[in-house]
Amino acid sequence: MKRTKLFSILGLLLLIAACKGPDPSVSEYEYPFQDPSLGIDQRVEDLVDRLTVDEKASQLFNKAPAIARLGIPEYNWWNECLHGVARAGTATVFPQAIGLAATFDEDLMFRVATAISDEGRAKHHYFARNGARGIYMGLTYWSPNINIFRDPRWGRGQETYGEDPFLTGRLAVNFVRGLQGDHPRYLKSIATVKHYAVHSGPEYSRHVDNIFVNDRDLYETYLPAFQMAIEEANVQSVMCAYNRFRDQPCCGSNLLLGDILRKEFGFSGYVVTDCGAVSDFYTEGHHQVVETPEQAWGWSLATGADLNCEMSRAFLENIDSALHIGIINEKDINTSLSRLFKARFQLGFFDPEEDNPYTGIPMSVVGSEEHLNLTLEAAEKSLVLLKNDGILPLDKSKKVALIGPNANNFAVLIGNYNGDPVHPVTPLDGFREVLQDQLVYTPGSPLVPGIYSDFRVIGPEMFFHYLGGERRAGLLGTYYTNTDFTGEPALEQVDPSIDFRWEHSPASQAMDEPFCVKWEGYLVPEHTGAYVFDGNVSLFLDGQEVGDQPVTLLAGQEYKLEARHVAKDFWWSSNYQQQFARLSWFDSSRDLEAEAMEAASQADVVVFCGGISSNLEGEEMPIEADGFSHGDRTHIKLPAVQEDLLKKLHQTGIPIVYVNFSGSAVALNWQDENLPAVIQAFYPGEATGHALTRIIYGDANPSGRLPVTFYRSVDDLPGFLDYQMQGRTYRYFRGKPLYEFGYGLSYTQFSYSDLALPRDIGIGEPLALSVTVQNSGAYDGREVVQVYITDELASVPVPQRALAGIQTVFLKAGESRTLSIDIDPERFSLVDQDYQRKVEPGQFAISAGGCQPSGPAINQGKVVTGKILVH
Repeated sequence: MKRTKLFSILGLLLLIAACKGPDPSVSEYEYPFQDPSLGIDQRVEDLVDRLTVDEKASQLFNKAPAIARLGIPEYNWWNECLHGVARAGTATVFPQAIGLAATFDEDLMFRVATAISDEGRAKHHYFARNGARGIYMGLTYWSPNINIFRDPRWGRGQETYGEDPFLTGRLAVNFVRGLQGDHPRYLKSIATVKHYAVHSGPEYSRHVDNIFVNDRDLYETYLPAFQMAIEEANVQSVMCAYNRFRDQPCCGSNLLLGDILRKEFGFSGYVVTDCGAVSDFYTEGHHQVVETPEQAWGWSLATGADLNCEMSRAFLENIDSALHIGIINEKDINTSLSRLFKARFQLGFFDPEEDNPYTGIPMSVVGSEEHLNLTLEAAEKSLVLLKNDGILPLDKSKKVALIGPNANNFAVLIGNYNGDPVHPVTPLDGFREVLQDQLVYTPGSPLVPGIYSDFRVIGPEMFFHYLGGERRAGLLGTYYTNTDFTGEPALEQVDPSIDFRWEHSPASQAMDEPFCVKWEGYLVPEHTGAYVFDGNVSLFLDGQEVGDQPVTLLAGQEYKLEARHVAKDFWWSSNYQQQFARLSWFDSSRDLEAEAMEAASQADVVVFCGGISSNLEGEEMPIEADGFSHGDRTHIKLPAVQEDLLKKLHQTGIPIVYVNFSGSAVALNWQDENLPAVIQAFYPGEATGHALTRIIYGDANPSGRLPVTFYRSVDDLPGFLDYQMQGRTYRYFRGKPLYEFGYGLSYTQFSYSDLALPRDIGIGEPLALSVTVQNSGAYDGREVVQVYITDELASVPVPQRALAGIQTVFLKAGESRTLSIDIDPERFSLVDQDYQRKVEPGQFAISAGGCQPSGPAINQGKVVTGKILVH
């Protein structure tokens, strides 16, 4: 009886406790920072307080190690997504950034960035769920590059949105918004605007350059896009540049990082250094402004550079003494660490997956039909028709000779900072689909002497090995779980050729683990030639290592082959995921010019795909050739070997459609004067071939616009190292360009009328204008409406005109529409004699049209103009 009464009382107490709910003093989480119900700042503070000094310091580098005692996994901050998720295997490859800029389309940029962040989220979670956390697997993207493309010689200009700060800013804002998402609690990913600031070449001297410009150029050209990305899109990361600015390294500049970035622009995220930039502080032959790594790191931390992209070893080995004597301040470490962990919390890394809607994005989005359609749309809108004497659109019944070193050059699809395309279509692929037997093809020439483009994977019919004295097809592949070909192999098999892409290590089937492969056998060419080899394997023939020079091989002769591939470290972090190995070749002994002349003789029209490629222009490259040095350009002429061939083809009388691939302006003076059609293609992404043929055959109407000025010669420009803006870009260039910024033709005609402006506006008021646009031609098409402002009564030097508004509109043939465009008051501002930004009372000329308000286009109804007073 007593026992029953006791159980009844205990049961009653338990029932009362259950009704009252859980004891708030008891948490299911071991530490407060693990509790998603707490505020982020509170969680960050709790986490940082639990770390030792050594643990704190280790987290301030791009490869942040795990802190096992607190359950914090390792994280590599380095990832890229300039025009698609990059360097992480297969992903949709959109047009290179300069091509995206040529669309002048803010909505398209947002949709592209949204697709990229979808694929990035899917890849990140796929990697993490497979225990892979290496480089290019995170959600912190070091994109976009919003430097101003001030000089066409800069090899990395292809990564930017062109020469105009307003266009750059508008596209950056939409790209950042698409990457970071709009969730009230979580960031979809983190965008990083770079390279801050006043950075746009040359490549070969970026580690020593000390740039000086006045505040007018600084605030009117070099800073606006950064300010827009911060104030309008709340970008969460900024990358500081390699160069010095006014004697201070950009990654140690109080002016740039403290006064302007955080105080003036209100930036609240974290700053990451360009990779190796802090080492430049002390490295001999670079900036060398301090003597030791500790001094360099302490300086950069104190000025606000939070995350150091470096090998951590040199900086951490003396951390205790550096803290003791004050070279490095623990308060600065805590400040940077708090910013970095806040970012990781905002990405949801410490919360249950089910709380974050972005964790459910499936891998099926990568290369989905929707994304492939989007990259085709972007590619079509990026192509710029520069000249058309009526030859375009082409008649599909005409036989085409497709000629040129970029007609089957994979590199022009992808540019740099790229992923591996899902369905790459070269121009040759595209034309073959359309014309089939109505097409003849030859590359016609190298890109420049000695640099070829039309490499083909060596086929299985060329490879043999011997087993028991019998010759058998394929190569003997030996796979190891290390990188030095030692010990027992993990796998041995016969491989038909060297053309692989691995998602997991073929040796261990693990993701993000090292491996190496050795192939042995014999190469037996079918044709005698002087072969140039390409790919990412080390190749030995008859015991001799093959370099980049041609090797003469005889048809039918056996050459003992050994090829090696190592999945090796890249920038101090593993790069083993999504590895590929490929061995390809090109017979340089072919008479390419003769092939081109013969092809042209069989055709009704020549389509010549020429220009340059990302194998010639890019970031700090070793190449030295006529017109190219270290990734930059020494002149902007089309390589002579291509232009000479074009001239010989022109002499045949066969009409030529010239398609120029490049990430920068090329002086197409002869082409403009002599050929009936010229198209600027930039690097249009994986849908290149389809987009190009759709434009050429009229299935799509060209609508791209040049985001950079095409000059006639670099002789028209100041020196490459001169960062003053006078004489550069359409805003300050006084000469006559070949093709001006904003220029681009269509197969239809658009006319403008009824520009409606107020007579005056007050200082600080926006301008609301309207204009009627009519498609007065025979084709449906997209028009890029551009609004320019000229300050006619400025008290200080100002641009001769400046882009102030953009809007795209699709109109059917004969359709007209009245558009409303709002111009921000900031567009009327200048930097006065005291170097303060302000709006002065005065008179402003306003134009709206499909190009700049210059030249004969005004008389053709292409542009309408008016004036307003600001008071």
